Amino acid sequence: MKLDGRRESSNVEDRRGMSTGAKAGMGGLAGIIIIALMTFMQGGGIGDVVNNVVQQGGLSSIQEEQIEGQREFTEEEQQLATFSRQVLASTEDVWTEVFKKMGKTYTPPTLVLFTGSVNSACGQASSSVGPFYCSGDQKLYIDLSFFTEMKSQLGADGDFSYAYVIAHEVGHHVENLLGTLNAAHVQMNKVNEVEANKISVRLELLADYYAGVWGHYENAKYRSLEAGDVEEAIDCAEKIGDNYLQKKARGYVQPESFTHGTSAQRMKWLKRGLNTGDMNITTFNIPESQL
Repeated sequence: MKLDGRRESSNVEDRRGMSTGAKAGMGGLAGIIIIALMTFMQGGGIGDVVNNVVQQGGLSSIQEEQIEGQREFTEEEQQLATFSRQVLASTEDVWTEVFKKMGKTYTPPTLVLFTGSVNSACGQASSSVGPFYCSGDQKLYIDLSFFTEMKSQLGADGDFSYAYVIAHEVGHHVENLLGTLNAAHVQMNKVNEVEANKISVRLELLADYYAGVWGHYENAKYRSLEAGDVEEAIDCAEKIGDNYLQKKARGYVQPESFTHGTSAQRMKWLKRGLNTGDMNITTFNIPESQL
């Protein structure tokens, strides 16, 4: 992906010099993280889950302690930080234009770079839950070591696959601005766990679709995609499907526990966004069999 000379977003909080420790009962964030670890790399969903728990008072038992320190960042880390700022800037440019065409105003999210653990309006979270978006403060949180883990643990590599991860989180922000995220959360609180999981899948696939929409307009405007870039992102989408991750982690799958969609579904919706860029398409007005 060609981003040389492109601007870097100023909507970034670099907290990599600060780590946060936390203690929580199993009814708080610790329990959520254990669930998240069952499906490695859950994208934006953990932020949504934490946000729901905060609204229900589920994090009241957390005791936090701030630990500040300084360390030298490697050249790779700094390159990833620059890359992340450039991708965020691109999403700002693209979504500002897309929203304008819809007669709406786009308010960009803030990207928080952290190491180890972080505090958000949705609670305190460990980097082990992966990147997440918090609608409570309209920020997306990423520990850059996650990209290294993508490569080493999943074999998902390449700059456009990393960009896809960031764009997916921004996709949740787009859902939030359009009211889709809140409406889905309201509905999820009214149904049982299995049905709530199905709604979560629709949210995640829509975020994948919006990531593709971003890629569609990014490439149309800047011709930034190079040979193999799309394949990298599609490969990443395959390897973060619920079925792929559950099979890899424990040797079998439980479809009723899927919260992000299968590999086939995630690839399908990312590709559809890349190919069409159509904001009239959504995952919420079609039968489950067509997801």
